[in-house]
Amino acid sequence: MFFLKSDSFSFVFERPEQSGADMASSASGRGGRGLLIPAVAAAVVVLLVGAGPAAACYPRVFSFGDSLVDTGNYGFFYGNNSGEPALRPPYGETFFHRATGRFSDGRLVLDFIADTMGLPFVRPYLSGRSAEDFACGANFAVGGATALAPDFFRARGFNIGERVHLDMEMKWFRELLDLLCPGDLASCSDMMKESLFLVGEIGGNDYNLPLLSRVPIEKIRTFTPSVVAKISSTITELIKLGAKTLVVPGNLPIGCVPKYLLIFKSDDKEDYEPETGCLRWMNEFSEYHNRLLMEELEKLRKLHPSVTIIYADYYGAAMEIFVSPERFGIEDPLVACCGGEGTYGVSLSATCGLGEYKVCDNPDKYGSWDGFHPSEAAYKAIAMGLLRGTYTQPSIASVTSSCPQLTELGSSVEYKVLYDL
Repeated sequence: MFFLKSDSFSFVFERPEQSGADMASSASGRGGRGLLIPAVAAAVVVLLVGAGPAAACYPRVFSFGDSLVDTGNYGFFYGNNSGEPALRPPYGETFFHRATGRFSDGRLVLDFIADTMGLPFVRPYLSGRSAEDFACGANFAVGGATALAPDFFRARGFNIGERVHLDMEMKWFRELLDLLCPGDLASCSDMMKESLFLVGEIGGNDYNLPLLSRVPIEKIRTFTPSVVAKISSTITELIKLGAKTLVVPGNLPIGCVPKYLLIFKSDDKEDYEPETGCLRWMNEFSEYHNRLLMEELEKLRKLHPSVTIIYADYYGAAMEIFVSPERFGIEDPLVACCGGEGTYGVSLSATCGLGEYKVCDNPDKYGSWDGFHPSEAAYKAIAMGLLRGTYTQPSIASVTSSCPQLTELGSSVEYKVLYDL
């Protein structure tokens, strides 16, 4: 257990035990596969000193995305025998002490956001059955998901196989609305207005899959306008359904991903950023995606002035870790805790959970968990930057004025240490 303290609040973080608190420990899932992957209930309790529990900032959260956001849908969709290492230990070892379907050693940005806002961890959609299961929202994100459908890539001579994409996640969301408001979607109007929507992170796999197949970056760059357009159309559809507050994350600095640092290793020093050691050209590509996304969000704000659309700068928040890792207690920002041998903790012959892999003693000291996904320590640093740093535009704290948890987080001892306020 550890605490974040301010003058009037204490944020108490507790490790959950395996019990009835696991929201989906016996759910069979909508895919009809009869799986038993647990989805974890609330593990963080936000308490007012001398008072009762603080009210949630939002009644519910709905989230869309890929493995950076998936809290358990992957196993329900693809099956427990899919061979995906994230469905078994050592994944989940840091916080949950068991695999939960999250692609990390512990909590994700979404988990920290939900916790700070006074909500339980967001239930994976495919683990629920009844309307009561989704009283606090639902997460539609699935590991490996893309923004664009596979047909887009096939039409360009590249096969990514069949996989979840944003249109499928939105189809699930509409099915959930039918469950929550049967026969009368208009009755969901108040729920939509009061909820927080996280649209992403999504789009990373639209680039990762061709990158790993050595498709030239110049060709991959031509995909970006279509990726951003799909994110935009998804936001527009949610707004038409009544959403009023949406958070839209950009992409992470992929040039700092250990696996890419291995695969695209270069003898040319000019290929690397001197202050971080990350691959310059890959980070420039992430910045290109994010620039197009921000421009599109500004257009949407003008079209929908009554809707709050918040850009979450994952890139900027993550770069804090790579520029000044010591501020976050991280010693090896470019090294994977779980993986193979080598400079970056990864190899081509082993991966976390497969082959002759190794696991570090303390994941909190590493920026990456498995060579592709951040560690819980990195996710926590990113989440802190979003919630009270300069990495949301407009600031989520200023928008969420009725959320004292966010206001007080900015004055917490831990936040002051991390962001030198």
